[in-house]
Amino acid sequence: MRKKLAELEKLSRLLEPGENTRRDMLGQVANYAESFLARLPNSKTYVKDEGRKGFPEPHFEDEPAEMAELIEFLRREVDTTGISPGSGGQLGYIPGGGLYPSALGDYLADISNRYSGLSFSGPGSARMEGVLVEWMCELAGYPQSAAGDLTSGGSIATLSALVTARDAHGISSGVIPDSCVYLTGQAHHCIDKALHVAGLADARKRIVAMDDRYRMVVAELERMISEDRARGLKPWLAVASAGTTDTGAVDPIPEIAAIAGQHGLWFHLDAAYGGFFLLCEEGRERLAGFSLADSIVIDPHKGLSLPYGSGAVLVRDGQLLARSHAYYADYMQDAKQPGHGPGVDFSPSEYSMELTRPFRGPRMWLPLKLFGLRPFKASLSEKIWLARYFYDEVSRLDGFETGPYPDLSIATFRYCPKDGDANAFNQALLAAVHADGKVFITSTMIGDVFTLRLAVLNFRTHRDTIDYLLNLLQEKARELEGGAL
Repeated sequence: MRKKLAELEKLSRLLEPGENTRRDMLGQVANYAESFLARLPNSKTYVKDEGRKGFPEPHFEDEPAEMAELIEFLRREVDTTGISPGSGGQLGYIPGGGLYPSALGDYLADISNRYSGLSFSGPGSARMEGVLVEWMCELAGYPQSAAGDLTSGGSIATLSALVTARDAHGISSGVIPDSCVYLTGQAHHCIDKALHVAGLADARKRIVAMDDRYRMVVAELERMISEDRARGLKPWLAVASAGTTDTGAVDPIPEIAAIAGQHGLWFHLDAAYGGFFLLCEEGRERLAGFSLADSIVIDPHKGLSLPYGSGAVLVRDGQLLARSHAYYADYMQDAKQPGHGPGVDFSPSEYSMELTRPFRGPRMWLPLKLFGLRPFKASLSEKIWLARYFYDEVSRLDGFETGPYPDLSIATFRYCPKDGDANAFNQALLAAVHADGKVFITSTMIGDVFTLRLAVLNFRTHRDTIDYLLNLLQEKARELEGGAL
C-alpha cells in the first residue's frame, strides 16, 4: 500500500507546479492578455462564425500540452469570432465590461480560493462581500435593516427576490392560481423564468398597458389591481423596470410604489441595467423612488463594467431574504458557533441559494478602491450623453426616424425607405452593419415594427465610436436605397 501511495503521490504532485513553472505560465498568459488589449481598439467587434472545427468533441489526453499551444488555440477558436464584449463598439446587448483590475481580483480570489459563504470559514472574504452589499444598499437609499447577495447575474438575483416575495406574502401552492403579478410587456424575460423556477408559473400574469414611451401606465395598474381584488383574486407582486432592455424605459417608480403600498403588494424593481446610473446626476434624475422598492436587482457587470457573472439582489427587509434562504445541516454545525449567523456576522450563504460559491468580492472591491468612484460616475454620465448625442444626430439624418428620447443610455431608431418593406430594409441595414463588424448593434420588435437599437454602456465606448456608427448607417442606407432593395 505504501508503494502504491508513493506512486500516486508522485503523479498527483504534477498538479502543483514549482515557482519557475508558475512564473513562466503567468508570463505567457500576461503577454497574451496584453496583446489582446493592444489589438482591441483596432479589432472588429463582431465577426460571424464560419463553423470552425476546433472543438470537434470532448477530448483530453493523458499527456500534457504546452501553454503556448493552448493560448494559440484560445486565440484562434475563442477570441476571434462572435461578439467581442470588451470592445467599445459593443453597442448591442447591454454591454458587460471587463475592467483589468477585476481580472486581477479574480486571479487573487482563485489563487487563495477563499470560501466567502460563511463568516466562520472565511471571515475576511465574507466581510468584503458584506461591505459591497452594504454600499449598494446605501446607494439605493435602503435602511440599515436591508441585506443582499452578490450573485452570478440578474437572473439568479431575480429568482432570489421573487422567492423572498413569495414567502413574505404566503403564496403557497393552493393560493398560486388566484395570485396576480403585474408587469409590462417590456419586463425582462428573467421575470417569467424566475416565476417558473419558483413554482409560480400558474400565477396570473397581468400585462399592464404602456404609454408612448413604453412606461407602465399607473392608472391601468391601479384599475387592474382593484378589479382583480373585487373578483376575489390575490394581487401580490408589482414589477417595475429601471431601464428596460428593449428601449431603456424607466417606469414611474414612485407612483408604482405608492399603489403597491396602498394595495399591500410586494414591489420589485428590475434595475439590472439601469441601477448604477444612481452614481451620476443625470441618472438620479431618472431614478427617483429607488428606495421605495421591497427588492431590487442590480448588475455590477453592467453599470460598473465588471466581468460577466456579477449580479446582486437587495432586499429592504434583510430578515425576509434570510428567512427564505437560511438552512441547516449537521455537517455544518461547527460553523454555527455563537457570534456567527444572520444579523450577527454577515454570511453570504445565509442570504443566498448558493452554498458553494466563488469569492466574488475582489473583482468588485479592487477596481472601486484602485480607481475611486469618480471615473465610474463620469463614465456613466458619459454614456447617457452619448445616447442623447446619437439620438440627436441620427434624427437629423435623411430617412431615419427615432423612438422616444432616451431615459438612460438606450436609443431606438429605424430607417424609412422611400419604397418597399421597411422591416426588410432595416433587417438588411442591420446585416450590413454586422458585416462591417467595427461596431455591433441589435434589433427588437416593437409591436410589428422591426426596430434597431443602440445600447451604450461599455466603459471603452466614446464619441468616436458613435460617430463611426452614424457614418456607417448613413453609408449603408444609401447603398441599400441605391440597390432598390
